[in-house]
Amino acid sequence: MKLTTAQALVRWLAAQRTELLDGTRVPLFPGVFAIFGHGNVLGLGSALAEYRDNLPVWRGHTEQGMALAAVGYAKARHRRQVGVVTSSIGPGALNMVTAAGVAHANRLPLLLLPGDTFAGRAPDPVLQQVEHFGDATTTVNDAFRAVSRYFDRITRPEQLQATLPQVARVLTDAADTGPVTIALPQDVQAEIYDFPESLFEPRLHRVPRARPDTGEVADAVRALADARRPLLVLGGGVRYSGAASVALDFARTHAVPVVETTAGRALVPHTEPLFAGPLGITGSASGNALAAEADVVLAVGTRLQDFTTASWTVFPSDVRLVTVNVARFDAVKHGATAVVGDALCVLQELDAALPGGPIGEPDWAARAALERASWDAHIDRLRAPGTGLPSYAQVVGVVNELSESGDYVLTSSGGLPGELVGGWRAAGEVPIDVEYGFSCMGYELAGAWGAAMAWETGLVTTLLGDGSYLMLNSELFSAAFAGHPFVAVVCDNGGYAVIARLQEGNGAAAFNNMYPDCRTEHDTPPKVDIAAHAESLGCAVFRADGLDSLRAAYVQARAAAVADRVPAVVVLRTHPSSWTEAGAWWEVGVPPHLAGRAEYAEGKARQVRYAR
Repeated sequence: MKLTTAQALVRWLAAQRTELLDGTRVPLFPGVFAIFGHGNVLGLGSALAEYRDNLPVWRGHTEQGMALAAVGYAKARHRRQVGVVTSSIGPGALNMVTAAGVAHANRLPLLLLPGDTFAGRAPDPVLQQVEHFGDATTTVNDAFRAVSRYFDRITRPEQLQATLPQVARVLTDAADTGPVTIALPQDVQAEIYDFPESLFEPRLHRVPRARPDTGEVADAVRALADARRPLLVLGGGVRYSGAASVALDFARTHAVPVVETTAGRALVPHTEPLFAGPLGITGSASGNALAAEADVVLAVGTRLQDFTTASWTVFPSDVRLVTVNVARFDAVKHGATAVVGDALCVLQELDAALPGGPIGEPDWAARAALERASWDAHIDRLRAPGTGLPSYAQVVGVVNELSESGDYVLTSSGGLPGELVGGWRAAGEVPIDVEYGFSCMGYELAGAWGAAMAWETGLVTTLLGDGSYLMLNSELFSAAFAGHPFVAVVCDNGGYAVIARLQEGNGAAAFNNMYPDCRTEHDTPPKVDIAAHAESLGCAVFRADGLDSLRAAYVQARAAAVADRVPAVVVLRTHPSSWTEAGAWWEVGVPPHLAGRAEYAEGKARQVRYAR
């Protein structure tokens, strides 16, 4: 059939299907986020208008915000559905590079369709074109290569036939998934080609469950059978595999204490006796205490990044590491005994191959509940009412207390990830999205918009600071206009407080983070009225000035979000220097003249260089 390149691409997008974890079949691409401009408005824009009944299009207000919303959507759908984002050429396209970085770091599928300069080059240099003096084939879209798992530039219509199967492969491959960028020169979008009808037949894409090699399973079983103090670490791969209950059954059968990573948070009910707490810098003293004594660590579905491992000081130097990961790239890190495969399949095979009953020392499993009870008491003290401004721990406590079954909680940057990871008490497999792979400021609101579109069993609540709010807030209006409700709790502590903490905690001068330490020509600098601003963006707004008023405001916000189908924003001042500490070390470059250099040297001396 004769179609333009853009029509063919859109028709193909609308024909692709996928299966959710429960087997339900849904569109692989449930919708498109779009800002039209020079480079995509007539080609791709016209094609999307033609197919709008089969492929919904949502209008955003920043390209980065739309792409972050698409990332949040994919996370909430357990990587089974993929958001699509299109932009104009030049600045519109480059605005999406940050979101591509978020998706790449977090192993999340995302399809980006930036407009590109003319393949024919007749009008060069065209509006918004950046010319490269030594390479005429380079455009700004080549910036996406560093943050894409698959990149292509369509310079002939018939190239779609070769590249579209690869697009679907990457987006639905658990081991290889991430952002896909297809650059679309605007003249090529409008070219007509006689495409085969078979290209547009409905196609079902299943995320494959890779089964492990029998030899790798045998190696892992030998390591686990010899363990005296085994520890099970659950990461985001357990969530995406739908393996939480299988992992918990494995732990109960073999009496293995369990800890969670940031991406694996809230997979285990808080009341589970084997749950020792979250692991790492933003985790818990309880989880870290068990990690410090473990001799064999079974890490499932995690790449063990520095926040999880406290820059590789949370485990003893002689730890034996067994990693289960669908991506061999991640499984072989740090000298681990690697088992490559889907988390659910591997855990089932490990369970079948291990001798029945507990492994490890008789009293080891009981340590989980003992250590976590101490951590829980610590969190209770932090959450207790007091004088002065509320702390982050108290805010998280209120949201935790008033959340309902099926709700979805989200945060990304600053100090709130540590509070949410370290202090949240999950009732079960209630999803938490703590985007701490890239720690992207602004994801908290844009990602919440995407999550609100995707999440169907409860209400989305996002927690953020004033810094993130000011960095990227325009998608509040996008969500309000589109009718996608969620609750945003904005904690205003007067600056970039968590970076000030890092700065001053290592002996550096307070500088350029909190507003009193920033340069201004004013004797009395202006302040932002976040509540008034959010209200101007179409949100329902509620102010709070303490814990009691926060409880009332959060309850009212939940009701207003659902009733009015808009974001409901709760704004309150919070303490600028009150934090939940897990007692772990994080490596940052500390100059020799700063006081933190001594702690840096001590931490470097404790780092595990290579597991066995």
